[in-house]
Amino acid sequence: MARCSAGRGYLTMHRMNALYSLYDALVSINVPSDKARAVVDAMERDMTALLATKDDLKQLELATRADLKQLELATRSELKLLDKRMDSLDQRVDSTRVQLEQKMDSVRTELRHEITLLRSSMTVRLGSMLIGGITLLFAALKLTA
Repeated sequence: MARCSAGRGYLTMHRMNALYSLYDALVSINVPSDKARAVVDAMERDMTALLATKDDLKQLELATRADLKQLELATRSELKLLDKRMDSLDQRVDSTRVQLEQKMDSVRTELRHEITLLRSSMTVRLGSMLIGGITLLFAALKLTA
C-alpha cells in the first residue's frame, strides 16, 4: 500500500486512513492479506486516477474563471471591432444614399427639361396643324363660293 506524502495534505491522510480501515475490515472478515491489499491498492489507484479532490476542483474553477475572463475580453474586443465596422458601413451607406439622391435629382431635372421640350414641340406642331387646317378650311370655302 502506498505511503502518504506530506505534499498531498489532509485529503491524502484522510484517504489513507480510509484505505487502512478498509484493509483492516477485509482482513477481519478473513479475506487473505494479499487479496485485501490488492483490493485496497485497486481502490487507491481508482481514487487517485478517477476521483477529483477539492484542490482539483478549485484549480478547475480558477482555470475556468481565467478562460471566461479571456473570452470576455476577446468578446469585448470583437464587439468593438464590429462596432467600428458598422460605423464604416453606415458611412458608406449614407454616402451611397446621397449619391443616389443626387442622381435622382439630375434625372428629374433632365426629365423636366425633356417634358418642356416635348411640350414646346407639340405646341409648334399643333399650331402648324391648326394653321394648315384653317388654310384648308378657307381654301375649301373659296372653292365652294
